[in-house]
Amino acid sequence: MSLDPSYDHTVTRRSDGTRHTLRPVRPWPENKPFRILSIDGGGILGLLPSLVLAEIEDRFLDGQPIGQYFDLITGTSTGGIIALALGQEKRARDISKLYLERGEFIFPSGNCLIRAFRKWRQLAIYAYNRDALENELRREFGLQRFGTSKIPLCIPAFEGRYGEPYIFKTPHHPDYKLDQHETIVDVALSTAAAPTYYSGLKRNGYAFVDGGIWANNPVMIGLVDALACFDIQRRQVHILSLGCGQETFRLGAVQRIGGVLFWAKTFKRAAMKAQSHNALGQAGLLVGRDHLLRIDAPESNKPIEMDDVRRAISELPNIARALADASGHRVLEMLQIGSSQ
Repeated sequence: MSLDPSYDHTVTRRSDGTRHTLRPVRPWPENKPFRILSIDGGGILGLLPSLVLAEIEDRFLDGQPIGQYFDLITGTSTGGIIALALGQEKRARDISKLYLERGEFIFPSGNCLIRAFRKWRQLAIYAYNRDALENELRREFGLQRFGTSKIPLCIPAFEGRYGEPYIFKTPHHPDYKLDQHETIVDVALSTAAAPTYYSGLKRNGYAFVDGGIWANNPVMIGLVDALACFDIQRRQVHILSLGCGQETFRLGAVQRIGGVLFWAKTFKRAAMKAQSHNALGQAGLLVGRDHLLRIDAPESNKPIEMDDVRRAISELPNIARALADASGHRVLEMLQIGSSQ
């Protein structure tokens, strides 16, 4: 098989050196809960989980950064960006401003002709220039290193040079040595390189695309890492899983016929929905559904597109407030805020 000349073929796999035996676990108090926050991917729809967290901060935490109440955070794509910011002890309310105030710079809407051209262009190449996103991330994080996170993080991406999933991990276990030297911006760009929206991110001989192609809902990534790294029992784990909105999906008559024509767009929707349901189901089986709280917008037949800034800003704040009204008390119970336990 001929080698692709666009790659540096001297680089090794990112996964080389992976341990093939059980990882020695780090100590954890026997009666102390282990709390995981998991945040889905979804482009500008990351405004929803950031605002849900902001509502919890404002209502119950006196505006304190909510990230400090979790023992591990995992996030994919836009959820990864939120996770990275929480790891730097940023308030969710401040994180939400990236979407509310800078979203139009990241996903410029343009007039009708520009939007139509972008749709046609997206059939062949990426829709947006990544420079705008990178500029905003540099405003937020500068040159800070991934390893400076105050909270253990797991951020999924997909490495295309060797065609394998990859998870950026902070050094919360002695085995995790490689990723801590990455800049936060590079990790963020790697997990958020959504195919068709951005080109793959090539750097250091590798090519990264969005972790959402295999783990848009990263709840199992966080759970598996916690159980593998720390001396905890499954029932010690409590998980808050935040979504970015759900699209109603039903298999129609044309999809039942099959064929590329009828499945070209449907396949992605079906795969992402199935991955999320499966991950939540597996996590619930391991820790118990009473230890897993999922907060997400109701299903919609007209979902907000992941680059539709105007609809997101118009509709998601009210949905976030309603979700906080409905589930805020359960988040408090999970975090044991004000509890004597």
